[in-house]
Amino acid sequence: MTLNDGLFGDDKLRGILSAPAQVAAMLRVEAALARVQGALGIIPEASARSISSTAEALSPDPASLTAATAMSGIAAQSVAGALKMACGEDAARAHFGATSQDIQDSGLVLQLREALVVLEGRLGRLDKIFTLKAARYADQPIPARTRFQIAAPTTLGAKIAVWRAPLARHLARLSELRPRLLNVSLYGAAGTGAALAPRMPDVREALAAELDLGAQAIPWHAARDGMAELGGWLALVSGTLGKFGADLVLLGQSGIGEVSAGPGGGSSTMPQKSNPVAAEALVGIARLNAGAAGTLYQAMIHAQERDGSALALEWQTLPEMIIRTGAALRHALELAEALAPCPDRINASFAGDRGAMLAEAAGFHLARHMPREKALKLVSEALAGIAANDSETLAGALARLAPGHDWPSILAPENNTGDAETQARLPDGSG
Repeated sequence: MTLNDGLFGDDKLRGILSAPAQVAAMLRVEAALARVQGALGIIPEASARSISSTAEALSPDPASLTAATAMSGIAAQSVAGALKMACGEDAARAHFGATSQDIQDSGLVLQLREALVVLEGRLGRLDKIFTLKAARYADQPIPARTRFQIAAPTTLGAKIAVWRAPLARHLARLSELRPRLLNVSLYGAAGTGAALAPRMPDVREALAAELDLGAQAIPWHAARDGMAELGGWLALVSGTLGKFGADLVLLGQSGIGEVSAGPGGGSSTMPQKSNPVAAEALVGIARLNAGAAGTLYQAMIHAQERDGSALALEWQTLPEMIIRTGAALRHALELAEALAPCPDRINASFAGDRGAMLAEAAGFHLARHMPREKALKLVSEALAGIAANDSETLAGALARLAPGHDWPSILAPENNTGDAETQARLPDGSG
């Protein structure tokens, strides 16, 4: 535990991925392995029942396993050792035909399956909140900014639609990656299943069915693309949330303040400040997970049939990525729920711009009445006029340079948001 866990940690996901949960998941695999081997006649049924019940009841203190894990280099070996000690005369039939990585990977998959349900639920809730907020503010004008400069009018609903759109894609990606990720591992010491040949495929299929997992014919001891794909997905999700956070930081900064998203954090010495702590955390988590994804991809460089150095990268990187992504989703849900426009500040931004952001709209309007070159020249002259006179507006300057047009209406921000309202109301967020 660290003092930053409230920002970058998540109690629910840390519990799912904790040492006790890891031990329990591996023992669940050992219990299921004994049951299917008993049913297939590979070990005596009485032994299978005894081993299964022992594994299900066993709850060793993870601290008691750390020394053995440090010696063997893999936690499953110490768990299997504790199970064998508890099985008495059936010890030789426990963990029968499996290798430690089979148990460790299968247990990990059980933990990942549970963690992904949590992440999926939060993603779905965030999508619903964004859907409601985008519709609510579909026609709320707000300045759009490109490269940190005011560009043209948009609506807050359209901005929210941009934050929302990737969420459906992330949910679709999750559905696609699950079958590639959630597979049992049971291939034996060198991945050939020789210890139980020719029955290993039968045992593997039965174990997969018992645990409600898939089963691949080819071992994935050293083929870690499934874990890397998961890491990439986590980086994508947190990256999307990081964009949301970055936009909130900018929209809420001093001098802009066009959007609020709940109370911020205070300063120890500057009482006027309200720091965007949660939004900043989204940005920080996105950057942490982007870097971690690169580390996880390095674990794919997995030498020969087993490589402890590659596995160590995965073991130390993937759980924290999941926990951080859960924290990001938790923050994003709270921010999205509180998200609201600040109309007075939005109006002040429009007034301070004095219509300059509508220069493109003015040019296209005039081009319908005169050659485009002349239209653009008039707009340039009007922009020069407002640059030279702090009280001038684009509408006022054009009223003198090109009279006969209803410039206040033509250049009203709410009349120049294009497809923004339609985008905000798209039912699936993508169109």
